[in-house]
Amino acid sequence: MLKTIIDLISLWALPVIILTILTIAVFKKIPVYEIFIEGAKDGVKVTVNILPYLVAIIVAISMLRASGAIEMMAQLLSGVLNKIHFPADILPLAFVRSLSGSAALGVFSDIVSNNDVNSYTSKLAAIMMGSSETTFYVLAVYFGAVGVKRYRYAVLTGICADLIGIIMSIVVARFFFL
Repeated sequence: MLKTIIDLISLWALPVIILTILTIAVFKKIPVYEIFIEGAKDGVKVTVNILPYLVAIIVAISMLRASGAIEMMAQLLSGVLNKIHFPADILPLAFVRSLSGSAALGVFSDIVSNNDVNSYTSKLAAIMMGSSETTFYVLAVYFGAVGVKRYRYAVLTGICADLIGIIMSIVVARFFFL
């Protein structure tokens, strides 16, 4: 019964919100179509402004993955990582997560497909995906879109937050799954 109610609400929520907005706009005599077109034009301008930043991030991630630099670092650090119960397979995810969500999702998919879904490695990777942010993507796209030029402290704060997310992912995974 509850599932049926939730399904019904999720089915009708968006159409009801749109109809409510349009009804209020008609009563207040707001030119909805013209305002929508202005918003769409602004959206295209933002897209054009952030495109170079997106291309730069995609190229950087592709170069790191194609060169094997991330995998080489994982092999070099595997001894230390094993002592803290941090599988070397997850190191690429730790590096890529702060750069790009889609690249991190690809790395995460590789981790889960190469390990059992219920393995410690897959669970740690899942916790890490939810515990960190795509810091450099956010900085490049959103700061680039609004023209912020000095974002040194935002980068430092984002890197610290990512490191804390990685460390806490390890702590939580060890606590619950080891």
